Amino acid sequence: MDLLRMEWRDVGFCHWPVEPSVVAATLPDGLTVDIRNGQAWLGVVPFEMRDIRPRGSPIGRAFGELNLRTYVTDGETRGVYFYNLDADDRLSVAVARRLFELPYYRASMTVRRTGDGVRFRSRRTDDRAPRADFDATYGPADGAETHEPAPRSLESFLVSRYRFYVADDAGAIYYADIDHEPWPLQAGTADIRANELFAANGFDHPSGDPLVYYSPGIDVTAGRLHRL
Repeated sequence: MDLLRMEWRDVGFCHWPVEPSVVAATLPDGLTVDIRNGQAWLGVVPFEMRDIRPRGSPIGRAFGELNLRTYVTDGETRGVYFYNLDADDRLSVAVARRLFELPYYRASMTVRRTGDGVRFRSRRTDDRAPRADFDATYGPADGAETHEPAPRSLESFLVSRYRFYVADDAGAIYYADIDHEPWPLQAGTADIRANELFAANGFDHPSGDPLVYYSPGIDVTAGRLHRL
């Protein structure tokens, strides 16, 4: 049964390949690194959450969100593992922590559409986690056509994920499933002026430029949390 309905809009996918052992050392027992092209992948994903509401609620909320994630499997199902989800909404952070065990943190954010793309700025204000500033402008590359990720492609590996995993302070793993249509995706560009998410989560910043995709967004539903 769907627990939440929401819209994800102006999504930037910024991914860096890293050595699998670097990611494996951070995962709880029960999850293993999902590898593609011999590498693990770390993704920084800024976007705007709109009209997020519990099932049956007539009123939704909207706010910016920013996460650092990687890709894992429990041996049967692939999914996303979140290191942090920063959000510019105090109530939603509290609810997400209570209902989903998600590592949400409060942040002050601005999301502004410009002629150059989406200007996304975030400054973490939550004292439960280290400082993490982010400032970037991202959007579709010039002339990029909108398409669905091809099956078994790297694009699909990075964005077509329908389960997320989190771990509590005791190491217990929880998961929830989401549902949405295939992503409308474009090759993207990103000018990242500040990014402290890696340092805040104990990673060295990966070398090189990120692989970037952009999506105007999709509608999403999320189910209840389960213990693995």
